[in-house]
Amino acid sequence: MPNNKRQFGLIGGSLSHSLSQKYFTKKFAELGLTNCKYTLFPISEVSKVTNIISGNPNLVGLNVTSPYKETIIPFLDELDPTVLKLGTVNVIKITRNGDYTTLKGYNTDIFGLRKTFTMLELPADCKALILGSGGSAKTAKVALSEMGIKSTNVSRLPSTLDELPYKKLTPRIIGDYKLIVNATPVGMFPNVSNFPQIPYEGITTEHICLDLVYNPSKTKFMEKCEAQGARTANGLTMLYEQADKAWEIWNENI
Repeated sequence: MPNNKRQFGLIGGSLSHSLSQKYFTKKFAELGLTNCKYTLFPISEVSKVTNIISGNPNLVGLNVTSPYKETIIPFLDELDPTVLKLGTVNVIKITRNGDYTTLKGYNTDIFGLRKTFTMLELPADCKALILGSGGSAKTAKVALSEMGIKSTNVSRLPSTLDELPYKKLTPRIIGDYKLIVNATPVGMFPNVSNFPQIPYEGITTEHICLDLVYNPSKTKFMEKCEAQGARTANGLTMLYEQADKAWEIWNENI
């Protein structure tokens, strides 16, 4: 690779909320890696990833965020078995060999979510209500299933009989699910005054409410849940754990 430089980056829609560049830039400094840099690549459509890869010859790794975790898959040459299980990708490893470039997709969000759910010390008999039906919501559902915790998704436009529409939520239903996970970008910077439209009066001191948003560190969703006495957490643990796993993948066999 020219000058032994290594470039990494993040593709997604709006990236103003992302802490990934700051996180990896700090990691490079701590490791004394002066040949590495991390770049944000906001794109209006997923197909533009091909231009990013061809136009940045030192690019060896990408993170993928909303809304492209699922639609990126057709652009990849290989998929890690975890992706086949989850149906979403948040990490791409780029291997260049002469004129050939190979893209392999991974999902490291699952590692971050496993760590997060373990830290929350969830009751064995709790049920989870997952707000959203996108890539993060699907990953959360699998992670919870691995722990033996049943979950139900809430969606604006339910596509299966297992999903609930927001308009059908009641305080009683909320009360039946002691873990509430916001797996949507609602409330993420810069739209910090927004929050999922659920009946918060159904939340009690027995609830644990996790927001996968990490910027701001305390979302309006978390504030409203805390006002009802719930224990809350944000998505920073997930961010750090998935990022460290991505770094591990990018550095395999080099």
